[in-house]
Order: sequence, then C-alpha cells, then structure tokens
Amino acid sequence: MNPNGQVPLDYLNQIAPQAPKKPLFTWNLRTIIFAVLSGIALIILISSIAGGISGANKEPWQRMSARLDATTVLVNGATDYVKSSQLRSVNSDLKLYLTNTQRDFAVPFSQLDIDLEKLPEKIVLEENSTGIAERLENGRLNARYDSTYAREMTYQVARILSQLQNLQATNVGPQTKATIKTAYDNLLPTYTTLSEFSTSTE
Repeated sequence: MNPNGQVPLDYLNQIAPQAPKKPLFTWNLRTIIFAVLSGIALIILISSIAGGISGANKEPWQRMSARLDATTVLVNGATDYVKSSQLRSVNSDLKLYLTNTQRDFAVPFSQLDIDLEKLPEKIVLEENSTGIAERLENGRLNARYDSTYAREMTYQVARILSQLQNLQATNVGPQTKATIKTAYDNLLPTYTTLSEFSTSTE
C-alpha cells in the first residue's frame, strides 16, 4: 500500500518471486558439441581456403620450372645442328641463362615447397617440348634447321618472358621480384636477336 492507502496496480508483480535470469549460453552437453563441431567446420574452411591460395601461388612457379626444363631439352638438342655462328652464340647464351635462372629461382621454389622432381603431370605435359622438337627435326631434314630454330625459339623465349611477367604479378617479396626482373632483363636481348634472325630468314 502506498501512503494514500491504495494498492499499487503492479502489487502482484512486486510480491511474486522473481525467476532467476537465464544466462545467454549454458554449457550443457548440447552446447559443447555444437561449439566443437562449429570449430571443426571453421578449421576445415580455413584450411581449404589456405590450400587453394597456396596452390594458386605454386602453379605459376611450377609452370616456370617446367617451361625452363622443356627449353633446356631444346637448347641441348640444337647444339649439334645449328650452323649460323650467330645462332650458335644465342644457343650458348640460352644454355647459360637456363642454368643461372634455375639456380636463382631455387629460393622461391624452396619457399613455396615445390619439389622440382615431382611437378604436376598436367603442367609437365602442357609445357613439354615434343611438338617443337618435331618441327626442328623436320627443319633439319629439309635443310632449314637454322630458320626453324630461330622461329621456334623466338616463340619459346616469348613464352618464358610472358611467364616471368606472370610471376612478377604474384605475391612475392622485393628480393624475389628483383630476381624475376633480372631474369627478364637478361633474356630480352636474346628474344630480340632470335626475332630479328627469324624475320630475316622468312
């Protein structure tokens, strides 16, 4: 009752026992199982995303290695057949370039955990030099090895330069970017020489 002798309107609410407030989360078995399953699902999702990113980062480097290997096969095979002194010099330069580039890229390959002996079969097949080797052999049989070599190697070197540009666009550190730029700059004059020779023999 208030001082005026009247019963307040919410009197019953005031004298009723207050129900204890329930916490937002109660750690019963059901909640614990839900939390564990949610955590596992989150870990799987993060691992899947990280694996996809890692694979995406590896693929351009794996392709670069396979392309360098395929070009090495071509360069080694051309040694006995190139007649032009200019092309023999280009072939020697390419051989040295390929050796140095594989050496310089050893650090990024290692950082990305790329096993150069176990590149994905799909990439190796896409980058193999069989088609070019066959065209070079046809050129040799038709006494046109030098012009065929210049044309085919212009194409192959252009592909390496293109792949170097792709690597430059990947998420790599400044030191690796500098290594890629050096590799690109070292190969560009060879591409120019091959392209000019190829044009002059058409």
